[in-house]
Amino acid sequence: MDNLLETPPELQSADVVKANFRNVQIDAIGVGLANAASPFLPVYLTHLNATSFQVGLLSSMPAFTGLLLALPLARFLQRQTNIVKWFSIARLIVIASYALTGIISFFLPQTFLVNSILLIWALATLPQTIVAIAFSVVMNAVAGPNRRFELMSRRWSTMGVTTTLMVIGVGQLLDKVLFPLNYQLMFIGLSIGGLISYYYSSHLKLPETFHPPMTSTKSLIVQWRELKELVFKEKPFLSFMVKRFIFMSGVTLAAPLVPLYLVRYVHASDQWISIITTSQTAILVIGYFFWTRLGRRKGTRAVLVWTTLGISLYPFLLALTTSTWQIAVVAGIAGIFQAGLDLVFFDELMKVVPIEYSAIFVGLAQSVQYLAAIASPLIGTFIADQFSLPVGLFVAAGLRFLGFFLFLIGKKPPKRVQIPA
Repeated sequence: MDNLLETPPELQSADVVKANFRNVQIDAIGVGLANAASPFLPVYLTHLNATSFQVGLLSSMPAFTGLLLALPLARFLQRQTNIVKWFSIARLIVIASYALTGIISFFLPQTFLVNSILLIWALATLPQTIVAIAFSVVMNAVAGPNRRFELMSRRWSTMGVTTTLMVIGVGQLLDKVLFPLNYQLMFIGLSIGGLISYYYSSHLKLPETFHPPMTSTKSLIVQWRELKELVFKEKPFLSFMVKRFIFMSGVTLAAPLVPLYLVRYVHASDQWISIITTSQTAILVIGYFFWTRLGRRKGTRAVLVWTTLGISLYPFLLALTTSTWQIAVVAGIAGIFQAGLDLVFFDELMKVVPIEYSAIFVGLAQSVQYLAAIASPLIGTFIADQFSLPVGLFVAAGLRFLGFFLFLIGKKPPKRVQIPA
């Protein structure tokens, strides 16, 4: 295999590095605006009398597309000399799906609306998969091996503040404007974040990279054999993937259950759902800085162990109460641990990814994560229908705890050395 020749961010001009960091943060504001609509999409479908299965499809559809297309798209992105272009355009298309959701709600009767919205988000899974792969590659190129925690803590803090402020406003809108106009205006208004994201993300300047030649002209069998040989050499990568697969199965299993639990079991109002969401996103800002400092003092392994433990307890504690204020407190505590989990999973993945094949390995990592997300949401809603929503949340907690235990007893992967040109 040929080696990668790359100009690390540390060797770029200070002005370029500064501009990249600034553009990443402003891009986060745009994404944060759109993210404020995300928790209300399954709630909107629930208000439209969508079944548990249909709500579960919101989580499962991206997984189906990702599992099928992540590797082919990763090979495509691996050959691109300007991955930023694909990253920014794909993000714009995904966020525009919120606007389209709001627009069709004005014209279609309710009998067709749920399936039409699901069709929009089914089509959006293709650019979602591109974003999922390109995001890690682009952010890693911007940050370099030594500034991932710094860059991502700033980005996700900015995104968290933006989302929190907008969710507060959205909660007021949803309670004061009649349904469904309130949701229609929200989806259309927040999609403006896509334009902000596109403008600033498209201006990122990545280090010059010369990728190893890809074998796209060979047969699929030969390509698969070469990929298998390449991947199985990377034992730390395989170990991390197995552990994350188990943990994320518990995370995705609970994804459709939480909004269903709040609406059907707790009977929380839109304002209380907004407060619960706000408590979780607002605390993320504090969490990012806390875990960044802890990572500097204790190392990233401590962050990995504590955050996986904390997130494991969230669905368990949630299922023990129907008090909205208690749920808001539990969600806020979970937000602290979620912040660290976001940081450490990104950092740990990029530690075990060969930098010269970053798109391929990130694509494979996404495929494994999508595999966890395909069945888990549907299994979760099946358990909720057959038993109860709290039972489904308990099962999710058990899977997460198993993932935590495997990370706890696992060995620290060796540090990968990056050789500049």
